[in-house]
Amino acid sequence: MTSAPYPYSRRNFLRTSAYGFGSLALNALFQQQLNAGQRSDSHNGGGSPLAPRQPHFPPRAKRIIFLFMKGGPSQMDLFDYKPQLAKGTGQALPYQLPSTEATVGLENTRLLGPVSGFKYQGKSGLQMSDMLPHIGRHADDLCVLRAVQADSPNHPVAIRQLHTGNLFDTVPSMGSWLSYGLGTENQQLPSYITILPGEGERNYSSAFLPAIHQGTAIQSVGSSPDQAPIRNLSDFSLPKSAQRRRIDLIQAMNRRQLERLQTDQQMEGVIESFELAFRMQTETPKLVDFATESKATQELYGIGEKVTDQFGRQCLLARRFAEAGVRFVQVTLDGWDHHSGIASGIRNLCNVSDKPIAGLLTDLKSRGLLEDTLVLWGGEFGRTPHAQNGDGREHNPHGFTMWLAGGGVKGGITHGNTDDFGYHAVDGKVHLHDLHATMLHLMGLDHERLTFEHHGRPVRLTDVAGKIVREVLA
Repeated sequence: MTSAPYPYSRRNFLRTSAYGFGSLALNALFQQQLNAGQRSDSHNGGGSPLAPRQPHFPPRAKRIIFLFMKGGPSQMDLFDYKPQLAKGTGQALPYQLPSTEATVGLENTRLLGPVSGFKYQGKSGLQMSDMLPHIGRHADDLCVLRAVQADSPNHPVAIRQLHTGNLFDTVPSMGSWLSYGLGTENQQLPSYITILPGEGERNYSSAFLPAIHQGTAIQSVGSSPDQAPIRNLSDFSLPKSAQRRRIDLIQAMNRRQLERLQTDQQMEGVIESFELAFRMQTETPKLVDFATESKATQELYGIGEKVTDQFGRQCLLARRFAEAGVRFVQVTLDGWDHHSGIASGIRNLCNVSDKPIAGLLTDLKSRGLLEDTLVLWGGEFGRTPHAQNGDGREHNPHGFTMWLAGGGVKGGITHGNTDDFGYHAVDGKVHLHDLHATMLHLMGLDHERLTFEHHGRPVRLTDVAGKIVREVLA
């Protein structure tokens, strides 16, 4: 691992999610700037902090869309069919429960077979749940990882590891690392956007990286013009021309202060972030307005249908942001934590997500974007093959399923296997560090070279681990 930090401009130390210019917004902005001024950056370069950067080697993908299924979707009910588990429903466990994990609701537990039927899909014959008929039509585009592993069965910790590669420390998220390493293709927009992330700002934080690389949260996916999708982005009390004059005045004072001090990281960050914020006021409303999308495209995502409308809007926004040049877009769908009632619960979530996700893949493909857009689907862990509370499943980080599509991975394949019951990964194991290393590789970045000096040592997304899963590369 190299000890030199990845080259980066010293400018920009302000969170990009607080873009407004009313008095309250300015106060919040300056307070964030004071906090951000303590962040480290050891390179004194020039130019825009989000300008596109050269990757380490030719990339397979230019951008990533992460479909985060929060709560832990059940692998053996969706993508990892186990005949022996199906035959053993209701029988005593043929394995021991881990002594280090909670057993609440597992008294006298029994095996619980798949709660849905499975079908062979596509020319590849990928076996998938019949609850996902729309995604099933894209079976030949999917690279299904069936032996993913994480290190914690606890939601907050596992989610943090999935997003940042670290269980406990406050470190940059994978989207922030990509922004830091590659910049963005559109200087009017942030390089990292997260759509309806819910709680957990640490999961899209830039941590000790320059704060411009933090994920910008989209708070609403509605099309109402009087509801800003990003908090503090719009100021309807003044016309744009007056806002521009106000910003020019503030910037003039900022630059005069910077000239007097000669160097001031906080002030450099204020100047850069104010400019990006003002540019976003013009660009972002266009992207969240679906008026230019055809009726057929909106129907493709399930927009207008009661069950799929909101998640369909999230997925269509993801395509629009990706197409506009945003480097990393995350879409979150909560509710996969089925400790009881999994048969109905998982079916409901599949009804919500199946058509929008398939619509996203279809739309990307038709626009020629899928070949250089890496799509990742999955949660922080999977579920157990035994029942909890009689009709649910407990957390399982020992072997679960995620899938990739586009962006330089092989389609129509599975990689890795779990045991006969879908509990433990036994072959082709992919730890989350390996997943991160592979994602960075597909984006043209060497995970061992993309580092940042912090607390006296070079830190990276994959910590001191991670290997590229070359078997899935196209």
